[in-house]
Amino acid sequence: MLARLVSYIGKIVMSLLIIGLVTFMGMHSIALFAPGARENLRNKLGAGAWHGLYSVVSIAGLVLIVMGYADSRLNPIWLWMPPAGLRHLALLLTLVAFVLLAASYVPGNRIKSRLGHPMYASVKVWAFAHLLANGSLADVLLFGSFLAWAIAGFAVSRRRDRLAGIQRAAGTVKADVITVVVGLVSWAIFAMFLHTLLIGVSPMP
Repeated sequence: MLARLVSYIGKIVMSLLIIGLVTFMGMHSIALFAPGARENLRNKLGAGAWHGLYSVVSIAGLVLIVMGYADSRLNPIWLWMPPAGLRHLALLLTLVAFVLLAASYVPGNRIKSRLGHPMYASVKVWAFAHLLANGSLADVLLFGSFLAWAIAGFAVSRRRDRLAGIQRAAGTVKADVITVVVGLVSWAIFAMFLHTLLIGVSPMP
């Protein structure tokens, strides 16, 4: 009876996580895979209503992801046990992810000039790093979904840039230095303090 109850709760938890992922990523994929439908809906609802709907649905999806993933950690279904050494590699990769994330916002850097869409690249590296260091079913669902979404988003966005003939400025060394410094500082703060505070687990080996 207890085993059946635990199994039932586990299914609910996985369902919350999956529904959250579908909701969150579905909303963030409309502009990528159905830009025409997005524009039609935006014009029909109005810019303000569309942004409101986008925000509400995205937040709802994120809440479901957090709830499902947090609950799954209480009774994890292990697919594999990552070697301890992969935590060191994951930590290094997340540093790269933070630098790429900074490149999305610091103007005039050569990383963005070369990649075009460093945000997607950042999510790819972040998700891959977490897949290396975590081996539960919920981890694979969560980080695997983000990895697949980021790979598709990066490929679609780059292809659109080529078709549109978009050319970006070369960027400057000063902007590159600022990007790296911002990425390093942000990574250090998150890895040493915020990750434990928000996630409940220290990423430090």
